[in-house]
Amino acid sequence: MPSVNGSSFVSDAGVAEASTAFRVPVPVPVPDEGRRSIDDMAMRELLDFGEGTLSPLERWQIKFVRRTFEPGLVDRAIRIMQRHVGANWIEQAVKNIRHVHGLERLPRFDRAASTILVSNHRSFFDLYVVTAYLVKRGMPQRLVFPVRSEFFYDKPLGLAVNGMMSFFAMYPPVFRERKRSALNLASLDEVVRLLKAGGAFVGLHPEGTRNKSGDAYALLPAQGGVGRVIQKARGKATVIPVFVNGLGNDIVRQVGSNYTKSGAPVIVVFGAPLDFGALLDQPPSPRLHRKISEHALDAIRGLGEEEKEIRARMT
Repeated sequence: MPSVNGSSFVSDAGVAEASTAFRVPVPVPVPDEGRRSIDDMAMRELLDFGEGTLSPLERWQIKFVRRTFEPGLVDRAIRIMQRHVGANWIEQAVKNIRHVHGLERLPRFDRAASTILVSNHRSFFDLYVVTAYLVKRGMPQRLVFPVRSEFFYDKPLGLAVNGMMSFFAMYPPVFRERKRSALNLASLDEVVRLLKAGGAFVGLHPEGTRNKSGDAYALLPAQGGVGRVIQKARGKATVIPVFVNGLGNDIVRQVGSNYTKSGAPVIVVFGAPLDFGALLDQPPSPRLHRKISEHALDAIRGLGEEEKEIRARMT
């Protein structure tokens, strides 16, 4: 087992699904900069870029949650709650049906460094289960899971749910409305900012949305948003692939089958950190970002083949 050191976890069912917006990023013309695209420019600051587009409540909530990531008492308290409350209940909910492989491939987790976890996407709870396992075994970084802005950032109750259910792991917001799709580029760059600051553990899905087909191994096409994050964070974040299979969206039924030890196995297979080679040094473009995402998805697909063999041996 790798050597890892202590900290935090939790997410929300909406967090994983919110990755749908990570397939949005494409070149978007900016009126005051002629033909240059956002992909060709420096990182966009979410609040500045959202001027006139974000509601006052969204702006306030973004500012509030962002401040919780600043070093200090609040950040330390959130890490403690994620580790001792969030990760504990998730661990108890799946420990009898979960099987983890590939731990020997994981690097040492450094509290000051950042990590990107790229995963296939079958259920709302993929990142819940995978990350809770790592947190309980000492992963010290603070979790970040982008979430849809709807409810979580445009309703007052959303802030309370974010705090109580995920301890403010649900950040930054992503936007499903077509008229605000350009804001998702700024949200992607907000993720990059957190990665570059160090100490962040970001969970992302290269597929962009949940695979609802009957075949868990037939992954959806890679989307470019994850590639954009990986390229912009190059040198500042280790990228780890994982494949998880067996989770459903009926949480009550699945947790019940865990306690009766009658549920189908939930199998998690970790891969070694990814090497993107010269891809990360090429000029940024939507096509390049999709290639980077495809490279990550290929690694996840390979882990899926391992999972299939493991599952076959268990039956």
